This record gives sequence, structure tokens and C-alpha cells, in this order.
Amino acid sequence: MRTTHLKKRHVLTRLLLFVLACIILLPVVMTVLYSFFSPAEIKAFMKTRGNYDASVFMQIKLAPDMFSLSQYYRILIEDMSILRYFVNSAMYAAAILLGQALLIPMMAYALSRFRFPGRDALFFVVIMLMLLPFQVTMVPNVLTLRTLGLLNTVWAVILPMTIAPFYIFLLRQYMVGLPADMIEAAQIDGAGPLRCFIHVVLPVCQPILGAAAALSFADCWNLVEQPLTYLTTRTDLYPLSVVFNQLTQESTGVEFAGAALYTLPALLIYLFFQNDILEGVQLTELK
Repeated sequence: MRTTHLKKRHVLTRLLLFVLACIILLPVVMTVLYSFFSPAEIKAFMKTRGNYDASVFMQIKLAPDMFSLSQYYRILIEDMSILRYFVNSAMYAAAILLGQALLIPMMAYALSRFRFPGRDALFFVVIMLMLLPFQVTMVPNVLTLRTLGLLNTVWAVILPMTIAPFYIFLLRQYMVGLPADMIEAAQIDGAGPLRCFIHVVLPVCQPILGAAAALSFADCWNLVEQPLTYLTTRTDLYPLSVVFNQLTQESTGVEFAGAALYTLPALLIYLFFQNDILEGVQLTELK
């Protein structure tokens, strides 16, 4: 009886999770589906927004009158403005991730393995910066970037994001749990601190590095406040995440194709690092 009861609960749990997954994925599926509508059909469909008259309420369409690639053709070939903002987003994400990959693992390794004066105070500062919202650090960042002459340049967005306190904290906590015997064995074999870091620590930290890369890409890809604050006179340098809202204020007929293209890189990154995210964020112990 108990086994039968557990099986029923197991089936109900799976059914509930399936329903929740369908609800969560429904907007993504509808976005991809609507991206194959013609621009004229999308314009007519979007005109019904905001109308709360029950007789003419916005109806959900499950299939287009005719499948079309016109939205993608207009974005990728006819009108290059959206593609230009897409390239800006890719440039920011690539540059920030590259800077973080060069600096953050080394900073986390130093905070976890080396003893030096002020180490604990520095780590406390990292935690405090991690907890502070962007609105608190916005004014100091603007003043610093203006003094350096970097305001309204791409570096104004890239440099402040390169040193991300959350990922320093995440990697440092993972590296603290690494077995000391493993690093000591490498040192006995003649490996110095740099060789230990490159050939021992980084390979072992692959799950947390993958998780940090995937989570950081989501942050970089969805930049909004930073470009609006640091690029006030250079709207041509805006990423797609900033101008995307303008596409939906007045329907252009290509907003769903733009949303599908905007979602695709984040989805591919998540699928590629899925196992690393599950292992890294949980900070599993090494056996």
C-alpha cells in the first residue's frame, strides 16, 4: 500500500512539474510561432493590444494565415538597425566575458589560497559590493568614467562589468573547498603558484567556471541600466536589450522575430552549460 501511495505521489509530482514547465515555456513557444507570421498580420494583431472590450479583446492565434520568413528577411537583410544593436549586444557580452575570464579566476584564487595583509578586509569589500544595487554605485561610476574620459564610449559599459563581485565570491567559495592535498602534491612535484592555478585549480573548477560564464552571459546580454546611464549621447552604441522595448511601443511587424533572435543566444548558452550550472551552483563537494 505504501509503495502504491508513493508511486501515485510520484506521478502527481511529475504531472504538476510538466504543467508548470508548459506554462513557463508557453511565452517562448508563442514568440517563436509568431515570428513566422507576416509583418502585415502581426501589425493587425498588435493593434488589438490594450483594448479591454470583451467583444474585441486580443485573441491568441495558434497558427498564421500563411507561414512566412518575412520578419527575419526584414531584420537581417532589409532593415539592418536591429541587427546592428544585436551586434552591439554580442560585442559587450564577448568583451565582458573575456575580461572576467582573465581576471576573476585569478582574484578568486588569490583570496582563497594566499595569505596576505588585508585579505579578509578585501573579501569583505567584495561581499559589500556584491550586496549593493547598481543605483548605489551609479554616481561614483559615472564620476570615475568621466574623469578617465571613458563616458559615452563602449569601455564605459565593459570595464565596470569586468570586475563582478558576485562571481569573485562564487569562485572563491568553490576554491576554498578544494582539497589542500591536491595542491600540495603539485607543489611537491615542482609546480609553482601559477602552474598550480593553470594545471590543477582551473581544470577542477570547470563546473563552477561554466556556471559563472552562463550566469554572467545572462547579465551581459540583458544590460539596460548601464547603457542608459553611461551612453547618454551615444544611442548608436546601445545594445538590443535597451532598444527592444521601442520596437513594441508601435508595431513594426518584426518584433516577434527580433525577440526570437534575442532569446536564441541565451538559450544556446544555457543548453551548452546546463550540466555545469547544475553542478556549479550547488557547489558540490569533491570526493
